[in-house]
Amino acid sequence: MNELPILPTTVIGSYPRPKWLREMIRLNLAGRVTDDELAEAFNDSVISVFRDHQLAGVDVPSDGEMRRDEMTEFFAKKLKGFKFYGPVRVWGTNYYNKPSVVGKIQYEQPMLVNEFEFAKGASYTPNLKITITGPYTIADWSYNEYYRTKYDMAKDLAKTINLEIKKLIEVGAKIIQVDEPALHSHSEEVEWAIDITNEAIAGTNVKTIIHICYGDYSLLTPYIENLKYNQINLALKNYNYKPLKLFKKWHGELGIGVIDVHQRRVESAEEVAEDIEHVLTQYPAKKIWINPDCGLKLLPRSIAFQKLKSMVDGTKIVREKLKS
Repeated sequence: MNELPILPTTVIGSYPRPKWLREMIRLNLAGRVTDDELAEAFNDSVISVFRDHQLAGVDVPSDGEMRRDEMTEFFAKKLKGFKFYGPVRVWGTNYYNKPSVVGKIQYEQPMLVNEFEFAKGASYTPNLKITITGPYTIADWSYNEYYRTKYDMAKDLAKTINLEIKKLIEVGAKIIQVDEPALHSHSEEVEWAIDITNEAIAGTNVKTIIHICYGDYSLLTPYIENLKYNQINLALKNYNYKPLKLFKKWHGELGIGVIDVHQRRVESAEEVAEDIEHVLTQYPAKKIWINPDCGLKLLPRSIAFQKLKSMVDGTKIVREKLKS
């Protein structure tokens, strides 16, 4: 990993798929485009994502998770022990294939290695982030038809995610983000959920980030010092930064969400700068990274790009002030 500037800018992971990629996926499902042609389209889309991130000026980009339809389903399909019965309704008209655990969860083969190796070759910077869904979230977002307890299921998931993370490190991954949006979903499980997600990164020696988005952050407070990650990445813009005070005891870095991904209004660079300056009244700049609240996947691509550009430009305003 190359040296980063003060207040490094990054993304959470997902980015809008280009319209032409969505069309290629549709044609592949209809049998009109071959798997090889679709694979080429996925590769091309990754290159386009890196170009968007480069033009926006992002310091630590991702491949946009172009190959992933959904963050739990993607990994469940690649692990032994899961079965799919069909789509379930999440909210409104949104559905996803909620997996069910019907046997012992086992690691069969690398899940992200090929994806990461292509991204590494396409990236404009060695400061590349790879994201992986955490064991607790996969457990929480799956049906359990096999294990005696959810804890037992999550523990086996942690072993498989740990194996995958170590495979990624072997091929050169230096910044690994574990996504645990469900970590604070159930107050009675938070303490052991943190132990489980720590097991996912056990025995690693790279920069590790945990992404925890929307929910009641106060449920994490009693156990926050137990987290073994280098950085906690948080959605904060959506909450007007009120939860910041809950993380005073956190010893590591904070990834600060300064872009609201739930609305299409594009924040100005000046607004972003003002928000960062507010954060810096409570935390030192050397411990802060700058990012959107969550993935940008559900926004129109043009708006996602504009939001990233504002995020970077606002960060640059603050960097200049810090020099004086």
